[in-house]
Amino acid sequence: MSSLSIILLIVSVALMLGVAFLQIRYNKIKQEWERAEKEQTEKDDLIKKEALIQAKEALQAEREKINEDERERRRELNNLENKLTKREDILENKIQEVTDKESQLDKKEEELEQKENYLAETIQKQIAELERIAGMSREDAKNMLLEQLKHDLAQEQMQLIRENEAKIREDALEKSKEILSTTMQRCMMDQVVESTVAVVSLPNDEMKGRIIGREGRNIRTLETLTGVDLIIDDTPEAVVLSCFDPVRREIAKIALEKLIQDGRIHPVRIEEVVEKSREEIEKKIFHEGENAALDMGVMGLSKELIKNLGRLYYRTSYGQNVLKHSLEVGHIAGMLAAELGANVYVAKRAGLLHDIGKAVDQTQEGTHIQLGVELARRFGEKEEIIHAIEAHHDDVTANTIEAVLVKLADAISAGRPGARRDTLEIYIKRLQKIEEIVNGYKGIKQSFAVQAGREVRVIVESEMFDDLASQKLARDIAKKIEDELDYPGQIRVTVVREFRTVEIAK
Repeated sequence: MSSLSIILLIVSVALMLGVAFLQIRYNKIKQEWERAEKEQTEKDDLIKKEALIQAKEALQAEREKINEDERERRRELNNLENKLTKREDILENKIQEVTDKESQLDKKEEELEQKENYLAETIQKQIAELERIAGMSREDAKNMLLEQLKHDLAQEQMQLIRENEAKIREDALEKSKEILSTTMQRCMMDQVVESTVAVVSLPNDEMKGRIIGREGRNIRTLETLTGVDLIIDDTPEAVVLSCFDPVRREIAKIALEKLIQDGRIHPVRIEEVVEKSREEIEKKIFHEGENAALDMGVMGLSKELIKNLGRLYYRTSYGQNVLKHSLEVGHIAGMLAAELGANVYVAKRAGLLHDIGKAVDQTQEGTHIQLGVELARRFGEKEEIIHAIEAHHDDVTANTIEAVLVKLADAISAGRPGARRDTLEIYIKRLQKIEEIVNGYKGIKQSFAVQAGREVRVIVESEMFDDLASQKLARDIAKKIEDELDYPGQIRVTVVREFRTVEIAK
């Protein structure tokens, strides 16, 4: 045998041995796998049996619990059923009682109806008898009674009104006196009455000729540049300046005083001095406006508003200096606001600016209120300030307490004695209007407006008025005066009813 054959034989034997070994190993592994699988199957069966037993036990316990709950609910239902049965018995008894009472009430209603019918017949008989005795019908007696009740109620109403008015007037008067006296004591300002003319003193009467100049050229130049009328008459050592615009009048006055002091009076010099005087007045106007704002403690005003405020220094209303009036209104409004817990700063600012429109009302169209609102809105004032300016003469209804206080402070400042003066024509018309209002009522014998229109005395026919009617008449007259007249301060209405009895002893 060759070596190759031997090798092949050896390899064949080795392969056979390997195959035999693998077969044996495979059989062992298969046996072990089958044994392990059998054991696992037995374990699974055991676990399943245990789980099934536990589930049966849990199901049995749940059944017992459900049975117990059901037994408990049955007991509760039995108890409820017993209670309902008892309640039904009680309700049946009550229903029976109600039925018995209804029967009794029906009987009583029948009895009452019979009694009512009897009473109605009796009343009718009595009414007929009373009508026969009194000699008047039922309707006549009813009307007479109603008239008497109306009269009694009217008297009681007037009495209640009088008592309530007296109480309200007393309380309001005391409170208002307290607030106003405190405010007025804290605000004391000079009252200056100014006119539309100014007088310049001259060192001698010869100065009049120099002011007039050759052929009147000096006086014409001065009047043309200033817009002021110079009145040179027989008044010794004086020249009168007349102009409705106080600023122009003041410029002319300062310029004329400088010319007199300098002694050089001719058209060129007059033009120079008038221009310098105008610059001085503009500076003074701004200075007065600044001082007023500082005095009031109002900051942040625009320069144009300050300038217009300063122009009020030369503006008067019924003889009252408007700038001083505005300062007074601002102070009074601020103090009233402090007393009442309102916004003091808004009240002061609105009070100071309430008449700002009077700075331009002589040169622009519109009332001083319209112009003041326009100026305030143009230069950035807040709406609450604008509203107070617009409402201080009731052009619109005052919707804020500060606006009401500015209106009140304006009336206080203008209405205090000596603050303003009326022209004779306005004064006479007001007195005539007061007497006309009073004489429009029936039963007025005489009426007199006295104390410069601060009081009206009314003498009535004593036969037409009793005490309560006199009080009502006084209140009606006062109300009508308030509605139809504009006036500073207040007007007292006094009704006089005189009854005289005369007998002659013989």
